[in-house]
Amino acid sequence: MTKTVRVRFAPSPTGPLHIGGVRTALFNYLFAKKHNGTFILRIEDTDQNRYVEGAEQYIIDALNWCGIPFDEGINKNEKFGPYRQSQRKHLYKAYAEELIASGKAYYAFDTAETLDFHRTEHEAKGKTFIYNWHNRLKLSNSLSLSAEEVKAKLEAGDDYVIRFKSPQDETLHLKDIIRGDIKIDTNILDDKVLFKSDGMPTYHLANIVDDHLMEITHVIRGEEWLPSLALHYQLYEAFGWEKPEFAHLPLILKPTGKGKLSKRDGDKLGFPVFPLQWTDPVTEEVSRGYKEDGYFPEAMINFLAFLGWNPGTEQEIFDLDDLIKAFELERVNKSGARFDPDKIKWFNHHYMQEQNDDELAKTFKKQHAELADIDVNYIALVVSKIKERATFVSDFWELSAYFFEAPSSYDEKATKKAFKDNTAELMTSVSAIINTIDNFSVETLQTEIKGWITANNIGFGQVMMPLRIALVGALQGPDVFDIMYLIGKAETIKRIETLVKTL
Repeated sequence: MTKTVRVRFAPSPTGPLHIGGVRTALFNYLFAKKHNGTFILRIEDTDQNRYVEGAEQYIIDALNWCGIPFDEGINKNEKFGPYRQSQRKHLYKAYAEELIASGKAYYAFDTAETLDFHRTEHEAKGKTFIYNWHNRLKLSNSLSLSAEEVKAKLEAGDDYVIRFKSPQDETLHLKDIIRGDIKIDTNILDDKVLFKSDGMPTYHLANIVDDHLMEITHVIRGEEWLPSLALHYQLYEAFGWEKPEFAHLPLILKPTGKGKLSKRDGDKLGFPVFPLQWTDPVTEEVSRGYKEDGYFPEAMINFLAFLGWNPGTEQEIFDLDDLIKAFELERVNKSGARFDPDKIKWFNHHYMQEQNDDELAKTFKKQHAELADIDVNYIALVVSKIKERATFVSDFWELSAYFFEAPSSYDEKATKKAFKDNTAELMTSVSAIINTIDNFSVETLQTEIKGWITANNIGFGQVMMPLRIALVGALQGPDVFDIMYLIGKAETIKRIETLVKTL
């Protein structure tokens, strides 16, 4: 790749960052890093009516938590700043007026009431109102009015918008890295508004101007922007600028495979759709986040990478460095990718095994008041024994409570299976053996107890099942000898004696 790659993630601060936005940011990040390029964050806040307090910082925090921080953007390497479009407002009108001067755009003075009338009239006839070549000369704009009339309206301060003049009877040939060649008949295109009556540019104009000024080489964005590609192509040509390469990512679909996964689907379907928890500043409604639900960022990134991309191999586990090496836009699919809540849990279980036991122990201790006085080093030893069965840290207590307190009851199904007429006698003998062991270690326990079972020709299940129930309260948990070693000699004997009394 000859040019230095520069890509941008350009969300609007209208609320929390949706998981689809994170996927878009991830693919931009991977592409940039693959080609030793720059990943830029730009905040597209031209629609001030939809601006939500705190959303911008949420976006930054989310990218940082995911481990895909931007290289250039707000308060960071501001080579092409500012990076909020609202702070670049002074730039856009001049570019819009440049298009008017070149005949590529025009002033439109139509009132909202007039446009609503035309829409309603068309709907009554079963048609769709499109403002373009076939009716623009019948409407109130600088193409249909005389120069004097236009001047008078501008001097009088009449409201206006600036529209792009879409060509007639042409065929556009567009290129997309993922979707290939696309042909568009310009007769079906409307004359999009580039500059609004409130003095702010629309997304289309600001987007193109900023991408050009920031020297963006590749525009990697969601499929929902594919209908805008024709206009954006034409704007680049109208300005005489070199176009970036475009790639439109497939939609992320609901778990059913039908329909786009929306911001509202998390509450409906019972899983997060945001990376971090979000509290609405107006309603104070709280939406769940993957971080707070106990997911590891590595799991989320690995999962999102496979929503629309395929490495071409059977490999599923990729750390970020592996993803960067393997990622190719040409291997991104055109069709939508189904969101599978169970699959991200599978990834989280995998990455659980790679977490540091000491760090997991600290998190576990914070979550449970019962552990307040327990040495975190002991908790870490327990975590090392049970985390292979866990998907989240929140699973730890159910899997390990018996390491911290004796069972208060015994599982009924397990006792029916394990307890025989001679169980009390066998457990008393095991307790006596343990009591004689001075070097209390896993190896010694195994040697002494297994040796006694073999020497007396006793079935292992007759001893080991009730012994496990005595220690755990159920037929579950890691190796029995590991449990005995961790809870200690005195506690082990005490639990066995409690079971014998119960029997």
